[in-house]
Amino acid sequence: MQFEYSQKTKDLIARVEAFFDKYVYPTEEEYHEWDEDPANLWVRWPGIDKIKEHAKAEGLWNLFLPEEYGDYSPGLTNMEYAPLAEIMGRVPHSSEFFNCSAPDTGNMEVLAKYGSPEQKKKWLEPLLAGEIRSAYVMTEPQVASSDATNLEMTILPDGDDYVINGRKWWISGAMNPKCKIWIVMGKTLLDNPRHQQHSQILVEPDTPGITIVRHLTVFGSKNSPGGECELRFDNVRVPKENMILGEGRGFEIAQGRLGPGRIHHCMRSIGQAQRALEIMARRAENRVAFGKKLSDQSSIRQDIAKSFCEIEMARLLTLKAADAMDRFGNKQAKDLIGAIKVIAPQMAQTVCDRAIQVHGGMGVSNDTPIARFFTLNRFLRIADGPDEVHMSQLGKLKIREYNAPNVN
Repeated sequence: MQFEYSQKTKDLIARVEAFFDKYVYPTEEEYHEWDEDPANLWVRWPGIDKIKEHAKAEGLWNLFLPEEYGDYSPGLTNMEYAPLAEIMGRVPHSSEFFNCSAPDTGNMEVLAKYGSPEQKKKWLEPLLAGEIRSAYVMTEPQVASSDATNLEMTILPDGDDYVINGRKWWISGAMNPKCKIWIVMGKTLLDNPRHQQHSQILVEPDTPGITIVRHLTVFGSKNSPGGECELRFDNVRVPKENMILGEGRGFEIAQGRLGPGRIHHCMRSIGQAQRALEIMARRAENRVAFGKKLSDQSSIRQDIAKSFCEIEMARLLTLKAADAMDRFGNKQAKDLIGAIKVIAPQMAQTVCDRAIQVHGGMGVSNDTPIARFFTLNRFLRIADGPDEVHMSQLGKLKIREYNAPNVN
Protein backbone atom coordinates (compact mmCIF):
# COMPACT_ATOMS: atom_id res chain seq x y z
CA MET A 1 0.00 0.00 0.00
CA GLN A 2 1.39 3.38 -1.04
CA PHE A 3 0.82 6.40 1.22
CA GLU A 4 2.39 8.94 -1.09
CA TYR A 5 0.96 10.49 -4.25
CA SER A 6 2.69 9.86 -7.56
CA GLN A 7 4.86 12.59 -9.04
CA LYS A 8 2.15 13.23 -11.64
CA THR A 9 -0.38 13.84 -8.87
CA LYS A 10 2.03 16.03 -6.88
CA ASP A 11 2.60 18.18 -9.95
CA LEU A 12 -1.16 18.55 -10.47
CA ILE A 13 -1.67 19.44 -6.80
CA ALA A 14 0.97 22.17 -7.11
CA ARG A 15 -0.66 23.54 -10.27
CA VAL A 16 -4.16 23.61 -8.75
CA GLU A 17 -2.87 25.22 -5.54
CA ALA A 18 -1.04 27.87 -7.57
CA PHE A 19 -4.25 28.50 -9.53
CA PHE A 20 -6.15 28.97 -6.26
CA ASP A 21 -3.58 31.45 -4.99
CA LYS A 22 -3.76 33.44 -8.22
CA TYR A 23 -7.46 33.35 -9.14
CA VAL A 24 -9.69 31.70 -6.52
CA TYR A 25 -8.78 32.96 -3.04
CA PRO A 26 -8.38 36.61 -4.19
CA THR A 27 -11.91 36.65 -5.65
CA GLU A 28 -13.67 34.55 -2.99
CA GLU A 29 -15.22 37.43 -1.08
CA GLU A 30 -16.17 39.28 -4.26
CA TYR A 31 -18.05 36.18 -5.41
CA HIS A 32 -19.97 35.86 -2.13
CA GLU A 33 -20.78 39.57 -1.94
CA TRP A 34 -22.28 39.34 -5.42
CA ASP A 35 -24.13 36.16 -4.56
CA GLU A 36 -25.63 37.62 -1.36
CA ASP A 37 -26.93 40.81 -3.03
CA PRO A 38 -30.70 40.40 -3.65
CA ALA A 39 -30.34 42.43 -6.85
CA ASN A 40 -28.24 39.61 -8.32
CA LEU A 41 -30.70 36.77 -7.69
CA TRP A 42 -30.35 34.09 -10.42
CA VAL A 43 -27.56 36.12 -12.06
CA ARG A 44 -24.09 34.59 -12.35
CA TRP A 45 -21.07 36.40 -10.92
CA PRO A 46 -19.46 38.11 -13.95
CA GLY A 47 -15.98 36.80 -13.15
CA ILE A 48 -16.80 33.11 -13.58
CA ASP A 49 -16.19 32.76 -17.31
CA LYS A 50 -12.88 34.61 -17.25
CA ILE A 51 -11.50 32.29 -14.56
CA LYS A 52 -12.84 29.27 -16.48
CA GLU A 53 -10.86 30.38 -19.52
CA HIS A 54 -7.70 30.58 -17.39
CA ALA A 55 -8.31 27.02 -16.11
CA LYS A 56 -8.89 25.73 -19.62
CA ALA A 57 -5.73 27.45 -20.89
CA GLU A 58 -3.68 25.89 -18.08
CA GLY A 59 -4.99 22.37 -18.79
CA LEU A 60 -6.93 22.22 -15.50
CA TRP A 61 -10.20 21.28 -17.18
CA ASN A 62 -12.63 18.34 -16.85
CA LEU A 63 -10.25 16.81 -14.32
CA PHE A 64 -13.02 14.57 -12.96
CA LEU A 65 -13.57 12.55 -16.13
CA PRO A 66 -12.13 9.02 -15.88
CA GLU A 67 -9.38 8.12 -18.32
CA GLU A 68 -11.58 5.90 -20.49
CA TYR A 69 -13.25 8.96 -22.02
CA GLY A 70 -10.33 9.60 -24.37
CA ASP A 71 -9.99 13.08 -25.82
CA TYR A 72 -12.56 14.50 -23.41
CA SER A 73 -10.48 13.52 -20.38
CA PRO A 74 -7.06 14.50 -19.00
CA GLY A 75 -6.62 10.81 -18.23
CA LEU A 76 -6.78 10.94 -14.43
CA THR A 77 -7.78 8.05 -12.21
CA ASN A 78 -10.11 8.55 -9.25
CA MET A 79 -7.05 8.28 -7.02
CA GLU A 80 -5.30 11.06 -8.94
CA TYR A 81 -8.38 13.28 -8.96
CA ALA A 82 -9.11 12.88 -5.22
CA PRO A 83 -6.61 15.44 -3.84
CA LEU A 84 -7.54 17.91 -6.58
CA ALA A 85 -11.23 17.70 -5.62
CA GLU A 86 -10.20 18.17 -1.99
CA ILE A 87 -8.52 21.45 -2.91
CA MET A 88 -11.63 22.54 -4.83
CA GLY A 89 -13.71 21.80 -1.74
CA ARG A 90 -11.87 24.54 0.15
CA VAL A 91 -13.87 27.08 -1.92
CA PRO A 92 -17.01 25.16 -2.94
CA HIS A 93 -18.02 27.35 -5.88
CA SER A 94 -14.54 26.90 -7.40
CA SER A 95 -15.44 23.51 -8.90
CA GLU A 96 -17.20 25.32 -11.73
CA PHE A 97 -13.96 27.09 -12.66
CA PHE A 98 -12.50 23.69 -13.60
CA ASN A 99 -15.76 22.37 -15.12
CA CYS A 100 -15.89 19.87 -12.25
CA SER A 101 -19.08 20.87 -10.42
CA ALA A 102 -22.18 18.85 -9.66
CA PRO A 103 -24.62 18.04 -11.13
CA ASP A 104 -22.77 18.57 -14.41
CA THR A 105 -20.09 16.00 -13.61
CA GLY A 106 -22.59 13.19 -13.17
CA ASN A 107 -24.64 14.28 -16.17
CA MET A 108 -21.55 14.43 -18.38
CA GLU A 109 -20.59 10.93 -17.28
CA VAL A 110 -24.11 9.70 -18.11
CA LEU A 111 -23.98 11.20 -21.60
CA ALA A 112 -20.41 10.04 -22.20
CA LYS A 113 -21.25 6.49 -21.09
CA TYR A 114 -24.83 6.03 -22.31
CA GLY A 115 -25.67 8.87 -24.72
CA SER A 116 -26.30 8.43 -28.43
CA PRO A 117 -23.96 10.15 -30.91
CA GLU A 118 -26.63 12.81 -31.50
CA GLN A 119 -27.12 13.40 -27.75
CA LYS A 120 -23.38 13.72 -27.26
CA LYS A 121 -23.10 16.22 -30.07
CA LYS A 122 -26.02 18.37 -28.92
CA TRP A 123 -25.49 18.36 -25.13
CA LEU A 124 -22.32 16.59 -24.02
CA GLU A 125 -19.94 18.63 -26.14
CA PRO A 126 -21.17 22.04 -24.89
CA LEU A 127 -21.15 20.70 -21.32
CA LEU A 128 -17.56 19.51 -21.73
CA ALA A 129 -16.67 22.93 -23.14
CA GLY A 130 -18.26 24.65 -20.12
CA GLU A 131 -20.64 26.57 -22.37
CA ILE A 132 -23.83 25.36 -20.66
CA ARG A 133 -24.93 23.89 -17.30
CA SER A 134 -27.36 21.06 -16.53
CA ALA A 135 -29.63 19.63 -13.83
CA TYR A 136 -30.62 16.16 -12.63
CA VAL A 137 -34.39 15.90 -12.09
CA MET A 138 -35.19 12.95 -9.84
CA THR A 139 -36.59 13.72 -6.35
CA GLU A 140 -40.36 14.06 -5.87
CA PRO A 141 -42.28 15.82 -3.07
CA GLN A 142 -45.08 13.30 -2.56
CA VAL A 143 -42.95 10.15 -2.08
CA ALA A 144 -39.83 9.11 -0.17
CA SER A 145 -37.43 9.43 -3.07
CA SER A 146 -34.53 7.85 -1.18
CA ASP A 147 -36.23 4.68 -2.47
CA ALA A 148 -36.25 5.63 -6.13
CA THR A 149 -38.71 2.85 -7.00
CA ASN A 150 -41.31 5.14 -5.37
CA LEU A 151 -40.96 7.74 -8.12
CA GLU A 152 -44.35 8.43 -9.73
CA MET A 153 -43.63 10.79 -12.62
CA THR A 154 -44.67 9.15 -15.89
CA ILE A 155 -42.78 9.27 -19.19
CA LEU A 156 -45.15 7.57 -21.61
CA PRO A 157 -44.82 7.07 -25.39
CA ASP A 158 -47.22 8.86 -27.70
CA GLY A 159 -46.44 8.82 -31.41
CA ASP A 160 -43.00 10.31 -32.04
CA ASP A 161 -42.83 11.76 -28.52
CA TYR A 162 -42.83 10.88 -24.87
CA VAL A 163 -45.35 12.72 -22.69
CA ILE A 164 -44.18 13.60 -19.16
CA ASN A 165 -46.48 14.25 -16.20
CA GLY A 166 -45.59 14.70 -12.54
CA ARG A 167 -43.88 16.83 -9.90
CA LYS A 168 -40.24 17.16 -8.87
CA TRP A 169 -38.42 19.13 -6.20
CA TRP A 170 -34.96 19.85 -4.78
CA ILE A 171 -33.70 20.22 -8.33
CA SER A 172 -30.27 21.79 -7.92
CA GLY A 173 -28.99 24.14 -10.58
CA ALA A 174 -32.25 24.40 -12.50
CA MET A 175 -32.46 28.18 -11.94
CA ASN A 176 -29.00 28.86 -13.34
CA PRO A 177 -29.35 31.01 -16.49
CA LYS A 178 -26.79 28.77 -18.23
CA CYS A 179 -28.75 25.58 -17.42
CA LYS A 180 -29.90 24.35 -20.84
CA ILE A 181 -30.57 20.62 -20.36
CA TRP A 182 -32.11 18.39 -17.68
CA ILE A 183 -31.90 14.63 -17.20
CA VAL A 184 -35.33 13.57 -15.94
CA MET A 185 -36.21 10.23 -14.34
CA GLY A 186 -39.70 8.72 -14.31
CA LYS A 187 -41.81 5.63 -15.03
CA THR A 188 -42.27 4.34 -18.56
CA LEU A 189 -42.90 0.57 -18.32
CA LEU A 190 -45.56 0.51 -15.60
CA ASP A 191 -46.07 -3.27 -15.57
CA ASN A 192 -42.38 -4.24 -15.40
CA PRO A 193 -40.59 -5.36 -12.21
CA ARG A 194 -39.90 -2.39 -9.91
CA HIS A 195 -36.31 -1.79 -10.99
CA GLN A 196 -37.14 -2.03 -14.70
CA GLN A 197 -39.99 0.49 -14.87
CA HIS A 198 -38.06 3.75 -14.90
CA SER A 199 -36.35 5.64 -17.69
CA GLN A 200 -34.19 8.73 -18.00
CA ILE A 201 -34.79 11.30 -20.69
CA LEU A 202 -33.29 14.62 -21.78
CA VAL A 203 -35.59 17.64 -21.40
CA GLU A 204 -34.86 21.25 -22.33
CA PRO A 205 -36.01 23.69 -19.59
CA ASP A 206 -38.04 25.89 -21.95
CA THR A 207 -40.22 22.99 -23.17
CA PRO A 208 -43.94 23.91 -22.97
CA GLY A 209 -45.80 22.48 -19.99
CA ILE A 210 -43.04 22.96 -17.39
CA THR A 211 -43.86 25.23 -14.44
CA ILE A 212 -41.48 26.41 -11.74
CA VAL A 213 -43.77 26.05 -8.73
CA ARG A 214 -41.41 27.72 -6.23
CA HIS A 215 -37.81 28.35 -5.29
CA LEU A 216 -36.73 26.32 -2.26
CA THR A 217 -34.36 27.62 0.40
CA VAL A 218 -31.59 25.67 2.17
CA PHE A 219 -31.06 26.98 5.72
CA GLY A 220 -32.58 30.26 4.58
CA SER A 221 -30.46 30.66 1.45
CA LYS A 222 -31.76 30.50 -2.13
CA ASN A 223 -28.32 29.33 -3.29
CA SER A 224 -28.33 31.63 -6.31
CA PRO A 225 -27.48 31.42 -9.17
CA GLY A 226 -28.40 27.71 -9.41
CA GLY A 227 -30.64 27.19 -6.43
CA GLU A 228 -33.11 24.41 -5.76
CA CYS A 229 -36.68 24.47 -7.00
CA GLU A 230 -39.96 22.59 -7.29
CA LEU A 231 -41.21 21.79 -10.78
CA ARG A 232 -44.47 20.61 -12.32
CA PHE A 233 -44.70 18.79 -15.66
CA ASP A 234 -48.10 18.94 -17.41
CA ASN A 235 -48.23 16.94 -20.64
CA VAL A 236 -44.67 17.89 -21.52
CA ARG A 237 -43.85 16.47 -24.96
CA VAL A 238 -40.25 15.42 -25.65
CA PRO A 239 -38.94 13.76 -28.85
CA LYS A 240 -38.32 10.03 -28.56
CA GLU A 241 -34.68 10.50 -29.57
CA ASN A 242 -34.15 12.22 -26.18
CA MET A 243 -34.52 8.89 -24.33
CA ILE A 244 -31.18 7.81 -22.83
CA LEU A 245 -30.11 4.21 -23.45
CA GLY A 246 -33.68 2.86 -23.67
CA GLU A 247 -36.97 2.40 -21.84
CA GLY A 248 -36.69 0.82 -18.40
CA ARG A 249 -32.93 1.45 -18.13
CA GLY A 250 -33.24 4.28 -15.56
CA PHE A 251 -31.82 2.39 -12.58
CA GLU A 252 -28.91 1.12 -14.60
CA ILE A 253 -28.07 4.70 -15.55
CA ALA A 254 -28.60 5.98 -11.99
CA GLN A 255 -26.19 3.47 -10.49
CA GLY A 256 -23.58 4.31 -13.09
CA ARG A 257 -23.99 7.99 -12.29
CA LEU A 258 -24.13 8.08 -8.50
CA GLY A 259 -20.96 6.20 -7.52
CA PRO A 260 -18.39 8.71 -8.79
CA GLY A 261 -20.54 11.71 -7.79
CA ARG A 262 -20.85 10.53 -4.21
CA ILE A 263 -17.12 10.18 -3.77
CA HIS A 264 -16.53 13.61 -5.38
CA HIS A 265 -18.77 15.13 -2.67
CA CYS A 266 -16.71 13.36 -0.01
CA MET A 267 -13.43 14.67 -1.40
CA ARG A 268 -14.76 18.21 -1.30
CA SER A 269 -16.12 17.75 2.24
CA ILE A 270 -12.64 16.79 3.39
CA GLY A 271 -11.25 19.96 1.81
CA GLN A 272 -13.81 22.04 3.72
CA ALA A 273 -13.01 20.28 6.99
CA GLN A 274 -9.28 20.76 6.44
CA ARG A 275 -9.69 24.47 5.79
CA ALA A 276 -11.99 24.84 8.83
CA LEU A 277 -9.33 23.16 10.97
CA GLU A 278 -6.64 25.53 9.71
CA ILE A 279 -8.84 28.58 10.37
CA MET A 280 -9.69 27.22 13.84
CA ALA A 281 -6.01 26.75 14.71
CA ARG A 282 -5.16 30.31 13.65
CA ARG A 283 -8.08 31.68 15.66
CA ALA A 284 -6.97 29.72 18.74
CA GLU A 285 -3.43 31.08 18.48
CA ASN A 286 -4.51 34.71 18.05
CA ARG A 287 -7.51 35.01 20.41
CA VAL A 288 -7.17 35.74 24.13
CA ALA A 289 -9.90 34.90 26.67
CA PHE A 290 -9.68 34.97 30.46
CA GLY A 291 -6.07 36.10 30.35
CA LYS A 292 -4.59 33.49 28.02
CA LYS A 293 -4.68 32.44 24.40
CA LEU A 294 -7.32 29.95 23.35
CA SER A 295 -4.50 27.72 22.11
CA ASP A 296 -3.38 27.35 25.74
CA GLN A 297 -6.80 25.98 26.73
CA SER A 298 -6.75 22.18 26.97
CA SER A 299 -10.27 21.78 25.61
CA ILE A 300 -9.39 23.80 22.49
CA ARG A 301 -6.26 21.75 21.91
CA GLN A 302 -8.33 18.58 22.20
CA ASP A 303 -10.85 19.86 19.64
CA ILE A 304 -8.04 20.62 17.20
CA ALA A 305 -6.38 17.25 17.82
CA LYS A 306 -9.65 15.31 17.40
CA SER A 307 -10.42 17.23 14.21
CA PHE A 308 -7.02 16.39 12.75
CA CYS A 309 -7.49 12.70 13.55
CA GLU A 310 -10.97 12.57 12.08
CA ILE A 311 -9.95 14.35 8.87
CA GLU A 312 -7.00 12.01 8.37
CA MET A 313 -9.18 8.93 8.87
CA ALA A 314 -11.80 10.20 6.42
CA ARG A 315 -9.15 11.13 3.87
CA LEU A 316 -7.59 7.66 4.02
CA LEU A 317 -10.99 5.99 3.65
CA THR A 318 -11.77 8.21 0.66
CA LEU A 319 -8.48 7.35 -1.00
CA LYS A 320 -9.09 3.65 -0.33
CA ALA A 321 -12.50 3.95 -2.00
CA ALA A 322 -10.99 5.84 -4.96
CA ASP A 323 -8.29 3.19 -5.34
CA ALA A 324 -10.89 0.39 -5.22
CA MET A 325 -12.96 2.16 -7.89
CA ASP A 326 -9.89 2.39 -10.12
CA ARG A 327 -8.82 -1.23 -9.63
CA PHE A 328 -12.11 -3.10 -9.33
CA GLY A 329 -14.83 -0.77 -10.66
CA ASN A 330 -17.60 1.24 -8.99
CA LYS A 331 -19.83 -1.77 -8.36
CA GLN A 332 -17.15 -3.69 -6.47
CA ALA A 333 -16.27 -0.58 -4.46
CA LYS A 334 -19.86 0.20 -3.43
CA ASP A 335 -19.25 -0.73 0.22
CA LEU A 336 -16.41 1.77 0.53
CA ILE A 337 -18.33 4.41 -1.43
CA GLY A 338 -21.29 3.96 0.94
CA ALA A 339 -19.05 4.10 4.00
CA ILE A 340 -17.30 7.33 3.04
CA LYS A 341 -20.58 8.97 1.99
CA VAL A 342 -21.75 8.47 5.59
CA ILE A 343 -18.44 9.41 7.21
CA ALA A 344 -17.21 12.47 5.29
CA PRO A 345 -20.13 14.94 5.55
CA GLN A 346 -20.72 14.07 9.22
CA MET A 347 -17.01 14.48 9.95
CA ALA A 348 -16.90 17.84 8.16
CA GLN A 349 -20.02 19.01 9.98
CA THR A 350 -18.46 18.06 13.33
CA VAL A 351 -15.15 19.79 12.58
CA CYS A 352 -16.97 22.92 11.41
CA ASP A 353 -19.11 22.89 14.56
CA ARG A 354 -15.95 22.95 16.69
CA ALA A 355 -14.48 25.72 14.56
CA ILE A 356 -17.68 27.77 14.94
CA GLN A 357 -17.49 27.38 18.72
CA VAL A 358 -13.89 28.58 18.80
CA HIS A 359 -14.90 31.69 16.86
CA GLY A 360 -17.91 32.51 19.04
CA GLY A 361 -20.37 34.87 17.37
CA MET A 362 -18.03 35.35 14.43
CA GLY A 363 -18.37 31.65 13.68
CA VAL A 364 -22.01 31.86 12.65
CA SER A 365 -21.42 34.90 10.42
CA ASN A 366 -20.07 35.12 6.89
CA ASP A 367 -16.80 36.63 8.14
CA THR A 368 -15.32 33.15 7.65
CA PRO A 369 -16.43 30.35 5.30
CA ILE A 370 -17.02 27.97 8.21
CA ALA A 371 -20.78 28.56 8.57
CA ARG A 372 -21.23 27.92 4.85
CA PHE A 373 -19.22 24.70 5.16
CA PHE A 374 -21.34 23.59 8.13
CA THR A 375 -24.69 24.05 6.37
CA LEU A 376 -23.40 22.55 3.12
CA ASN A 377 -22.30 19.36 4.83
CA ARG A 378 -25.52 19.11 6.83
CA PHE A 379 -27.34 19.27 3.49
CA LEU A 380 -25.02 16.63 2.01
CA ARG A 381 -26.12 14.16 4.70
CA ILE A 382 -29.42 14.10 2.80
CA ALA A 383 -28.31 14.76 -0.79
CA ASP A 384 -27.44 11.72 -2.94
CA GLY A 385 -29.23 9.53 -0.40
CA PRO A 386 -29.61 10.11 3.36
CA ASP A 387 -27.15 8.60 5.84
CA GLU A 388 -29.72 6.04 6.97
CA VAL A 389 -30.13 4.58 3.47
CA HIS A 390 -26.39 4.23 2.95
CA MET A 391 -25.96 2.61 6.37
CA SER A 392 -28.88 0.23 5.79
CA GLN A 393 -27.49 -0.87 2.42
CA LEU A 394 -23.96 -1.15 3.78
CA GLY A 395 -25.15 -3.19 6.76
CA LYS A 396 -27.14 -5.52 4.50
CA LEU A 397 -24.10 -5.97 2.24
CA LYS A 398 -21.79 -6.79 5.13
CA ILE A 399 -24.25 -9.21 6.76
CA ARG A 400 -24.47 -11.08 3.47
CA GLU A 401 -20.70 -11.04 3.03
CA TYR A 402 -19.90 -12.26 6.55
CA ASN A 403 -22.48 -15.03 6.34
CA ALA A 404 -21.13 -16.39 3.07
CA PRO A 405 -20.14 -20.10 3.23
CA ASN A 406 -16.40 -19.40 2.85
CA VAL A 407 -16.26 -16.96 5.81
CA ASN A 408 -15.05 -18.55 9.06
